[in-house]
Amino acid sequence: MKTAGELERGVLPTFRLFTGVQLAITGLGVITSGLAHFQSQSESITLSSANLLVPGALFLYLSIPSIQRSLKSLYLPVGIIWSAVGLILDPYLAGNNPLEINANWLWRQIFMLCIPLVVVSWQYALRHVIWFSALTTAMTLALLSWALGVQALLSSPLLVVISIQLIIFLLVGYITVKLLSLQREQWQRLAEANARLAEANARLAEANARLAQQATALEQLTISRERNRLARELHDVLAHTLSGVAVELEGMRSILRQDPDRAQALLGNSLKAIREGLTETRRALLELRAKPLEDLGLALAVRSLAESYAGRFDFQIDLSIENGLGDYPVEVQQCVYRIAEEALANIANHAQAQNARLILRRDEDQLQLIVQDDGRGFDSGLPGSPNHYGLLGMHERAEMIGGSLSIESRIGTGTTITFLYGGSQ
Repeated sequence: MKTAGELERGVLPTFRLFTGVQLAITGLGVITSGLAHFQSQSESITLSSANLLVPGALFLYLSIPSIQRSLKSLYLPVGIIWSAVGLILDPYLAGNNPLEINANWLWRQIFMLCIPLVVVSWQYALRHVIWFSALTTAMTLALLSWALGVQALLSSPLLVVISIQLIIFLLVGYITVKLLSLQREQWQRLAEANARLAEANARLAEANARLAQQATALEQLTISRERNRLARELHDVLAHTLSGVAVELEGMRSILRQDPDRAQALLGNSLKAIREGLTETRRALLELRAKPLEDLGLALAVRSLAESYAGRFDFQIDLSIENGLGDYPVEVQQCVYRIAEEALANIANHAQAQNARLILRRDEDQLQLIVQDDGRGFDSGLPGSPNHYGLLGMHERAEMIGGSLSIESRIGTGTTITFLYGGSQ
């Protein structure tokens, strides 16, 4: 929407161009009229150099930017009035006899007056076009009435030409206003579309910024989870080994002087446990993704793991493992494998159990892992402590994949660990 004094785009260059064309046509007419008058010596209306004054001065007026800066909102109206009045007074400026004005001259005037008419239609509203048409027609009638007389004008065909002039001006002005109104609406819609596009780009940039922040947060969360996972893996290997070695060293210290042979045996066991721990540590570092799962599958990997623990730590184990467990995601299989490994390690290192049982099956759409032992148990109602870090790790693993883990234990009656994934849980 233009403000007061603001010109529509292109209106001033077009006005200047039309005025330049008018000046060129008038100059050509002056030359032609001079030659015709010299040859025929007729008394009809001719163009002289005086007729070049109005379009020439108007062209200079429209070409000097400082005038526009000085007049501001009056700049264009002055140019329009200058152009229209100059064209209407044109036949009277060169000293021609007003009585010799004819229809051809009026038609030329109508053609030239279309220049300021288009400018009015371009810059202003339809009411201004009506005012322009009415005033130019009234001024033409007044001058002809003064020059020819009212009675002569009423009986002259010039009155018909003037009526046609009014109709042409109103029609051309109306069409121009409508066309430019449609163009302004298109510009407005384009501006609104650009504004919406800019807003969408701003929202997209904001969304990208949020996405970058979320990516950073996700990266930090992934790093944190990976640290926790590595902590669990190291605990699964190092903590069990070192805790066993610590117990044997404590026993060796207490009997070192009274029973050197027994202390020597305990020392040998400790060294053996340390070597086994180093071997398991290297294996864990190389197989953090539970490579047995990739080689054997979940059922065989858990079976092999359970038999290995039972053979190494001398306890009986009853295995009930289904072969057709289904195709579960890698993270689910890893979770089941690691929970079974942690439960078996607890039986081997802490429970002092003689018998254990491991069940791995699929009940409809639910995967179940149950590990039981007849060991010394513990009070599962006590708050967690560093000694229960392995149990905490099992809970974390289950929660990470959307499973559930329950631990039931009482002192002297053993422990039951149940993991469920899928179904109603």
